[in-house]
Amino acid sequence: MHALRGALAASIIAAAACASHVPPTTAAVDSATAVRELRADLNIIFKSPINERGVWAVDIRSVDTGERLFELNSGRLMMPASNMKILTLAAAAETLGWDYRFTTSLEAHGPIANGVLHGDLIVKSNGDPTINSRDARAAGVFNEWAQALRASGIESIDGRIIADDQAFDDEGIGAGWAWDYLQYDYAAPIGALQYNEDVASLSIAPALEAGAAPIVQLQAGSGLELLNHATTGPAGSVNNIDYRRRLDRPVLEVIGSIPLGSEAATRTVAVVNPSVFYAESVKTELSARGITVAGPAVDFDDVAAELMSKSSTFDHGSNATAATVIITTESPPLRDIAIVLMKVSQNLYAETLLKAIGSARNALGTTEGGRIAVRKTLSDWGITPDSYVMYDGSGLSRYNYIAAGTVVDVLLHIYKDPRHRDAFLATLPIAGKDGTIATRMRRTRAEGNAIAKTGSISNARSLSGFVKTRDGETIVFSILANDFVIPSATITTFADLAVESLANFTRK
Repeated sequence: MHALRGALAASIIAAAACASHVPPTTAAVDSATAVRELRADLNIIFKSPINERGVWAVDIRSVDTGERLFELNSGRLMMPASNMKILTLAAAAETLGWDYRFTTSLEAHGPIANGVLHGDLIVKSNGDPTINSRDARAAGVFNEWAQALRASGIESIDGRIIADDQAFDDEGIGAGWAWDYLQYDYAAPIGALQYNEDVASLSIAPALEAGAAPIVQLQAGSGLELLNHATTGPAGSVNNIDYRRRLDRPVLEVIGSIPLGSEAATRTVAVVNPSVFYAESVKTELSARGITVAGPAVDFDDVAAELMSKSSTFDHGSNATAATVIITTESPPLRDIAIVLMKVSQNLYAETLLKAIGSARNALGTTEGGRIAVRKTLSDWGITPDSYVMYDGSGLSRYNYIAAGTVVDVLLHIYKDPRHRDAFLATLPIAGKDGTIATRMRRTRAEGNAIAKTGSISNARSLSGFVKTRDGETIVFSILANDFVIPSATITTFADLAVESLANFTRK
């Protein structure tokens, strides 16, 4: 253990520029001595002088024995960043089940004659977030829909594409999200209808001469007015194209410079209204498959009164409608959705699950309904409401707080429940192998061993999960860091060193 402490101290003195392989001890020590030395090693990491202005909260326990091997501020409330997804997924698994699937339906409102739907095509969903480019799922869904429409005798639609988003409320942005990142893909708004993770493509191509405005294009349906303030820079200059969203109105300003003669740059932009974007995309994709749509793409909310007045049989929310259901498409099961959610830390998936939990428990497809349902689940598990503060499902909100000990309590409950353990563990990134820790802890005993959820927002980092020791003992840990002013990469290295120490630990 002295060799271990020496290696850790050396790493910290070197300002933790990179994670290093920690050599194992060769001394035979009894279990109590081994634990004391492990605690000393971890204290070197978390209580080093370079960390004195920040705050660490750590809880480390043996899954096999229940022993708490180390703790530091384990009951202190901390911003968890994306470690909040652990709570969201745990509650979703308990409430919805791992085999749960979202559904999306196409409904024809109007007569079909001579290959024409004389009316509107309404698309309705309860939140499926998976109709996107991952595994070419969106292309497959649109192919299936086009075939189903033709099988129903529809070759063209003389009405509109209407996006029925009534399964969820219209609050797309989470409480406590920062205004200065709302244009980016990771802060895309949430709705009951979600296409391509609610992001539109932005293309910026250089002009034919330096100093001229580049050619900028934004995908239809984004809801944003485009203002091009960018320029074409000299050949070989730096590409510093960026974009920002105005707060007073839905305007996207493109700024910066793109080098003359370079390839077009592509970016993704969070849309304003997911339902309109969805309807616009359905119209475009059906037209690309030979099914033309004469009318516009609209949000159900904007035409609900008209639809009600035109047909006494149209009663939204009941079975008494004039609709013909063309097709109902199911999403992949929650166990597959959860792998994307956790391994790539997909925020939109997390917020969708939170609203879906609320809908299942309280018939409220709202964030507040989801929070109520999560609180009920965790209380049933013996986790007290004062040990966390949940404002969203993804961890983007800076209003979120959770104790490291609470994260461990949730992980332990999931691990010990045979209904959940295997499916949940399969979602966690694997050190040095995949997900958000694919490049971390390589060439150490933690590589291919530690599985953990990361978290990252400004001045907050987190890492929580499981690792096996040299003896094969399973350890559960939660490591949360807040309020630091040193580089975030250094914080990440300290957390990795701690997990490596656990992987190197032996009681023999």
